[in-house]
Amino acid sequence: MTDDFHYYEPSKGHGLPHDPFNAIVGPRPIGWVSSRSANGVLNLAPYSFFNAFNYVPPIIGFASTGRKDSLNNIEATGEFAWNLATFDLAEQMNQSCAAVGPEVNEFELSGLATVPSRVIDVPRVAATPVSFECKLTQILQLQGVNGDKVPTWLVLGEVVAVHIRRDLLKDGIYDTAAARPILRGGGPADYFELGKLFKMARPAN
Repeated sequence: MTDDFHYYEPSKGHGLPHDPFNAIVGPRPIGWVSSRSANGVLNLAPYSFFNAFNYVPPIIGFASTGRKDSLNNIEATGEFAWNLATFDLAEQMNQSCAAVGPEVNEFELSGLATVPSRVIDVPRVAATPVSFECKLTQILQLQGVNGDKVPTWLVLGEVVAVHIRRDLLKDGIYDTAAARPILRGGGPADYFELGKLFKMARPAN
């Protein structure tokens, strides 16, 4: 091992001012998840550990560190929506991550209007240009290599309906950059707007 590399084993600490793991695995799309509690209270929360996991059927997922309201709501109702967090909605997205009680409606807290979904009974963010309606498929509690459970749950859902604002479809192809998605970085306050694009074809089979 040379001095050109910082080496550490996570279980023994990283020895740096800020854990680099989040920054290395990034920037990441944001799981801006809307849900409804069993007694009808709406919730909206952004999750930085989020991604797509399968094509057919389309499956997305996010990780809840601790038993947060989104996890409890989805476990109770089996439904949630994902809303694209865009540059224009950055401030509202940030407001929706406030640490408030389960009785607080984050749509109201962040000044966002709702719009009904068509397949599920959870509203979406009206101002977002893209949203997914999802039905729960699995909730998995994560565990370490020693088999011990950790207080983080992976929530997976099948996308059963998709909403895309028509101006983002250029000749029938979704224009990722035009939506101006914001992405989560690794620092405590780091976000990115989608940057430079380059194209590279896969090798022929």
